[in-house]
Amino acid sequence: MYLLAAIRAILVFGGMVMYMLIYGISCIFIPHTKSRALNLRKHYLTYCCIPILNIKIQKLGYPIDSPALYVCNHRSFADPIVLCKYLKAFVIAKAEVMNYPIINKGAELTGVIWVDRQDQHSRNHTRSKMVETIQEGYNILVYPEGTVGKDKQTLPFRKGTFKEAALNNITVIPVAIEFKSKKDLWVIEKFLPQYFYQFSKWQTEVKLTFGNKLNGVTGEELHEQAYHWINSEIAAMQEGWSEFV
Repeated sequence: MYLLAAIRAILVFGGMVMYMLIYGISCIFIPHTKSRALNLRKHYLTYCCIPILNIKIQKLGYPIDSPALYVCNHRSFADPIVLCKYLKAFVIAKAEVMNYPIINKGAELTGVIWVDRQDQHSRNHTRSKMVETIQEGYNILVYPEGTVGKDKQTLPFRKGTFKEAALNNITVIPVAIEFKSKKDLWVIEKFLPQYFYQFSKWQTEVKLTFGNKLNGVTGEELHEQAYHWINSEIAAMQEGWSEFV
């Protein structure tokens, strides 16, 4: 079955290179903008990446029409693939992803903010960039667990993002994601072994729900509301469906 994963990798990464090449050529005639790049990513995910990986998505709810901070639990490196099909957002991603060939270039082109979670200066810069990006009219997607969660419920959420949102009066939207198979959880440290482990099976099934705007005023309130809503939602998703049950 690893042959299937290998064929998919060739098609997915080949498609990514082709999309970036065509986009680069188009920029000779049409200037590069953040909005164009976000549209490029959505088109690539919808018509290339997700069909090739055979990801079947059950979705509830929609992103809102105004710029917001979207906070989601983190299960897999496939999370942003699923979410960014529906959400045009700059993704806050760990700095280690900068070492992934092709993926790093695609991420930089179509909207990413790198953060070294072990470095306080990097975390402070990322929060400032988050506020600036939302104030410019774009969405931000962040995973407040800080890493992937492999248990039935989420890891504790980090509070810095929520405090920044409260301080700058930023709308916060919770999002919940869950996979049916435990093979979709990021259980192998290295990217490539995890990819082959995850996408050697025929199909990936995932549920995704966009929540309503949180009504908390303080960072603590936003943090608690997001944490409890997401955990409640993924518990409902798991019931009678996922391998967690």
